[in-house]
Amino acid sequence: MKAQQPLDDNPCRPRHFKPAPCAPLPMEGPAKQSLETSHTRLIVTAGLFLLAFLAIGIRLVDVTVLKGGETKLARTARTVTQPQVSRADIVDRNGVLLATTLETPSLFANPKQVANPQEAARKIVSVLPDLSEGEVLAKLTSDKSFVWLKRRLTPRQQFDVNRLGIPGLQFEREERRVYPKGNLAAHVVGYTGIDNKGLAGVERGLDDALHERRDPIKLSIDIRLQYILRDEVQKQIDDFRAKGGMGLIADVRTGEILSMISLPDFDPNNAGAASPEAIFNRATLGVFEMGSIFKIFNTAMALDTKTATMTSGYDATKAIPIGKYTIHDDHPQRRWLTVPEIFQYSSNIGSVKMALDAGIEKQRDVLTRLGLTRMPTLELKEIGGPLIPSPWRQINSMTIAFGHGMSVSPLQMINATSAVVNGGILHQATLLKHPDDYIPAGEKVLSQQTSENMRKLMRLVVEKGTGEFANAPGYLIGGKTGTAEKVTGKSYARKAVLASFVGVFPMNDPRYVVMISIDEPHGNAKSHGFITAGWVAAPPVGRVVQRMAPLLGIQPVDENSPEIRRALVIDSSGQQGRKVAAN
Repeated sequence: MKAQQPLDDNPCRPRHFKPAPCAPLPMEGPAKQSLETSHTRLIVTAGLFLLAFLAIGIRLVDVTVLKGGETKLARTARTVTQPQVSRADIVDRNGVLLATTLETPSLFANPKQVANPQEAARKIVSVLPDLSEGEVLAKLTSDKSFVWLKRRLTPRQQFDVNRLGIPGLQFEREERRVYPKGNLAAHVVGYTGIDNKGLAGVERGLDDALHERRDPIKLSIDIRLQYILRDEVQKQIDDFRAKGGMGLIADVRTGEILSMISLPDFDPNNAGAASPEAIFNRATLGVFEMGSIFKIFNTAMALDTKTATMTSGYDATKAIPIGKYTIHDDHPQRRWLTVPEIFQYSSNIGSVKMALDAGIEKQRDVLTRLGLTRMPTLELKEIGGPLIPSPWRQINSMTIAFGHGMSVSPLQMINATSAVVNGGILHQATLLKHPDDYIPAGEKVLSQQTSENMRKLMRLVVEKGTGEFANAPGYLIGGKTGTAEKVTGKSYARKAVLASFVGVFPMNDPRYVVMISIDEPHGNAKSHGFITAGWVAAPPVGRVVQRMAPLLGIQPVDENSPEIRRALVIDSSGQQGRKVAAN
């Protein structure tokens, strides 16, 4: 008997066949109608959402592309034409910060978003008073979508503008070059433009290097000496009611410039407000007839070419006529003078006769070797070239002997003076710090003997000559005065002079050269009305030496010690002077 099969409780599955899915039963009546209504509602709702998103998209395109396109294009253009590239810091030789870059906000507006331009302009000027309300209003009523209102705001200014709550005003981050020492190193460091491109000073001269590197550029200047030199030059300008002045300090062994001052000066943080006279760098760009300081080179020429010796003598009893002019001495001795005496008393007559003995070719050759007839080099673009006579006639040779008829820059003067006293080595001036204890090779331009003799002569000028007021006990300063009448039109103006003094110390082992020039001084009671370099330019050099020497570790010495007397005192025979032929 077969077992009975269990009953299948699924009526849709026939017996004896493989199970298959059950087909849905057709929907009729109210259920079908309800389903169709739901489908319709979903389609309508989706369509409404699509239209809403389409409307929003169109509005966004309108605002950001069509109406805001100018803003985007302006920003794109700024990215291309004014890239915000960081610049390296600039520091002095001791690491003191002279220039750095900070991020600052700049204020711009979309005039099409400013509801009330008149009210907005009034409020903006109330917190940014340096702006003109009329100019701001003109920008806010323009048909542009992007206008700058003020570049490089301070944090406080940004806060004040934000508090105004004016729609359409926005800020953009930019880079701003900042100069913490302000005027103190203005002509050395220089400044940049709104796009951070160097426009003057080291900022311009080393613009590429400042963009390419990230570690600071270390200059040779010492900001402490900058302060001292600027202070002393400004005092003389004030005391003598002068037009301006300049000062330089350099290391005679390396060519490094430790200080450079040109007055009047300016604040590089606000260079746009400076006058052309303040921007002008008298120390490097200005070229001047230097007067009797040039006798340093005239005397060195005579000694180095052996057309004169320290015992040579020249007749200085009478003035020398040249055409309608006459060459005379400001401190006439009216007698034969030795070479040391010619230098000590700054005799024009004796200097001219020394130059005539040497001749034009030797004079020009030595001045060229000293770098006085060619363009100097420095890490600045503001460099002035010398004005030399062409053709170089005998009359030119005679006037150049006492510093007229040829113009050079103070930069050239300290280069050449350094070579005269440091053993005859000419170094190129530099504003970049050399590694410690590094002495560049330089170029041999004078003999060691000539250099030693010139040290003695320059010390003599401060001990007993026209530079007595530069003396600083213990520091063995040597130097030379120069009072040059300035050219006005086709003649010289006797009351408009450039008074200069170049000093070196210590003269037994020269380390530093200091030069100060005062432009168009006026006599005062202290100078008894005189405007010559001995009264005007020599005293501040002495004060500078006394203030800077302790900072540089130079201690005063006993000037009367046998060793120093042997090094600097001229043998008595040098004062007796033998007679030589003089043209």
